[in-house]
Order: sequence, then C-alpha cells, then structure tokens
Amino acid sequence: MSEAAGDSAGAVPGPADADPPLIRSRATALDAAVGAYDIRGRIPDQLDADIVCSLGWATAVTMSELHTSAEVVVGHDMRPSSPGFARAFAAGVEASGSRPILLGLCSTDQLYFASGIFDVPGAMITASHNPAGYNGIKICGPRAAGVSLASGLGRIRELAPTAPASVAGDVEVDESAAARMRQRYAARIRELTRVGEVTGLRIVLDAGNGMAGRLLGEVFGTDAGAASVPFDVIGLFTELDGTFPNHEANPLKPENLVDAARKVVETGADLGLVFDGDADRCFFIDETGATMSASAVGALVAEREIARARVAGVAEPTVIHNLITSRSVAETITAAGGRALRSKVGHSGIKTLMRETGAVFACEHSAHFYFDEFFGADSGMLAACHLIAALAESDAPASRLVDSYDRFFQSGEINFTVADPDAVLADFAAHAEDFPPNTVDDLDGIGLQGEDWWVNLRKSNTEPLVRLNVEAASEAHMRALTRRAEDFVVARA
Repeated sequence: MSEAAGDSAGAVPGPADADPPLIRSRATALDAAVGAYDIRGRIPDQLDADIVCSLGWATAVTMSELHTSAEVVVGHDMRPSSPGFARAFAAGVEASGSRPILLGLCSTDQLYFASGIFDVPGAMITASHNPAGYNGIKICGPRAAGVSLASGLGRIRELAPTAPASVAGDVEVDESAAARMRQRYAARIRELTRVGEVTGLRIVLDAGNGMAGRLLGEVFGTDAGAASVPFDVIGLFTELDGTFPNHEANPLKPENLVDAARKVVETGADLGLVFDGDADRCFFIDETGATMSASAVGALVAEREIARARVAGVAEPTVIHNLITSRSVAETITAAGGRALRSKVGHSGIKTLMRETGAVFACEHSAHFYFDEFFGADSGMLAACHLIAALAESDAPASRLVDSYDRFFQSGEINFTVADPDAVLADFAAHAEDFPPNTVDDLDGIGLQGEDWWVNLRKSNTEPLVRLNVEAASEAHMRALTRRAEDFVVARA
C-alpha cells in the first residue's frame, strides 16, 4: 500500500447467485439501517456479520465504480461487536477483489485522516453516540470525501442484498499502516494548533469510555511518539468499554455532561472536554461547570481559521455553518473578513460543499467542526486543541472567552414524534403568517427568519420525527416563539 491512490482493481466480480430469501432478508434489514448519511442499526436484528460483510462487498464495488479505488481503509470503535464487524466488512471488501487496510481500533476522525493520507475510501465501524445495543458504519470516499444516499450510499444499499454469501475472512490489522496513521494524526493536530507548546492549564477530558480515551495518550501523551504536552490533563472514564458503564457517550444529553462539569469545578480546571463515543465530536465545559455553546465555539474557531487563511493570501475565506447554528456565527464570519455560507444539516453534504466552495472551515450546532486542513473532515480533537490554544493565548477564563460569540438565546433541539412529517412541515409553511413578520425559506425543512429571531422545523432523515430549533435576541422572545411552534406541532402530531 502506498500513500497515494492505488491502481484500479480492474473488472469487479459481479454478485454471486444469491438465494432469494437471503436477498429479501438483507434488503429488509438494510432498509431499516441505511440512513441519509451513514448506516446504523440494532444488533443483531438489523446488523449482523452477514449484513456487514455484504456492505463491505458493496462498498468496495461502489468505490471501484465511482473512484476506480482498489483499496478501502477500515477502522472500528470499542463496542463489543465492532472488531468482528470490522473483520466481516474487510472480508467483504476482499471478496470483491479490492484490498482492505484494517487499522483496528481508532476514532472516526482518525479513520477520515487515514483515508486522506492514503487517498483511499474508508469505512468506520461505529454507532457514534448511540446506546450499546447499536452499531453502524460511516463510509467516506477517497481523501475523506462525504458519502450520502445520492453520492454512493444508495448504490451500496442497492448492491448489498445481492452480495456473495458471507465469507469468514482472515484479514489482519495492518500494524504498519495503523502506526503511521496514529503518528501522523497526532503530529498534524499539534502542528495545526501548537497545543504542544501550551503551558499552565488544567484540562478535564471525559471520554465516556469511548475512543477519546485512546486519543488522550496519543495526542496529549507519548503513545504516538511525541513528548507529553506541558499542561495537566485529567482523564475521566478513559477505559475503552462499549457497554458504557458510567454514562452514555452522547454529549447532546445534558445528563452526560454532569460528571465532567463536577470534575472541572472540583479540581479547579480551566476547561472540560466531553467526547462522544467515536470521538468525532467534542462538547466544552467552562471553569464554572457551565456548558459552552457549540455555536460560540464554532464562531471562535471560524475566526481563527479565517485569520490563518487571510495570512496565507485568501482574500475572503469561505466558512460554512448549518442553518441551526446561532446567527452570531455568520456575524462573526463576516466581521472577521470571511464569507458566511449557510448549509443543510449533515456531514456528507457539508463536506461536499466545502470541496465545491474551497471553504476553510465549517461548523454545526451539534458540535461537528470541519477543517480544510484536515481533508475537510470533522474532528472533535482538532476543535478541542484549537480551544485549548485559544484559552492559553487569552487572559480571560473560558467563561468569558466565548462571551462575544454568544449573543442570542436558543431553545436547543426539540423533537416531536408525528405520523406524517411532510404534512406537518407543509402545514407549518402554510401558517407562517401566524408568527411575527418573517421571510420563509426551505433550505432544510421550513425556516422562518425575523429581524432578530428565527424558527426552523425540519424532519429527521431516519425517524418519524420533526425537529424544532428557535433563536431570538431575548430569552423571553425565544421562549414565546418556542411555545407557539410547540403548540402548532403538538396539535398536528
């Protein structure tokens, strides 16, 4: 394997004759598991070794068709089913005539990084922040390119039911490739943020028994061959355990931030980091134990990335923000000399848009942060190290570091189970006049935009849900708008 794209795999073998009941059972499971941006399902009824093997075969065939790629890099998280699923996926890749590069344990952003440095497609076996009974697969194209239903995932879903019967492959971890990835990943994080030069801080890192527990030693310690960082890092729940014995590795739920907040206050730490299960997202706790807004963190990092790009000669760097981030993000981008570009929610679309526009950075309300210098992929650890570096450069504590970027009040995401999401959205658009004077947009769901407020209602890509987000310049106005929108949806649920 080289660190550039390999030769084409040539003619890809067609699917073997499969028993029709096998095709039907696979198709049923895949319909439930394949979403708009990735694959997730309950185990074993929606995902098992046979289904995962068929997805490995279908992914390799699809990537050969789209990119003439002859290799696929495969990694997995710490869930009990993940090592077996990774081997099954790799066996499917091998059965297609392509070559799997099995990395073993890694974070999702490390898998994206490996896809970037080796210039091959990738697959990460993980269910991210989902509970222990789930698993899944995140797939990317060469150099960590986003893959959605429209750009490859639909073709994978179409092919997988007709894959050859599951094979028991004997693919082993490529220790050389894995070591090279880990060393270069840690070096890249330090190079981009200079976090290895930070002194005098104390940081709490809650890994939630997920992959960030491994990253702690690789990025901040000596596990990837670098010297330890010259500041204190206190690890919480760093043992890899996909049964999540302490709390779910889902920082979107406030109850999963409590342990880190308590530890920050108890130890007098300057900052807390709380990662999700596959460590591609990070939430932040200030020195008082309060949660820092993901939009405010996105605005701060956007300002840093714009400054870097302008020094490099980019006159007006583009920064993407999804439409659920605070209005302060776009205002910060513009004030810093950048061009703010709104996008839909979702990583695959944002990654594609970054490539199309040459954007230097992108952020989402859910604490996904994307960097052009990281192959356009999202990295919770890179965002965390940017914030650590910004805190070290500032005379202010973390609670004041983002004050100027946190100027609006947000409802947070509120989910409603409804029988017909499309009908609810259409009715919401038809009754837009029930809200204060506004303009209506349909970039992602139905958005109402006022002078100093907005309301967005959009549907889930995977569940019969609609999701409500509201922002306003005052808390009272935000709460009033939220109640009005909630009443509207509940009446039609």
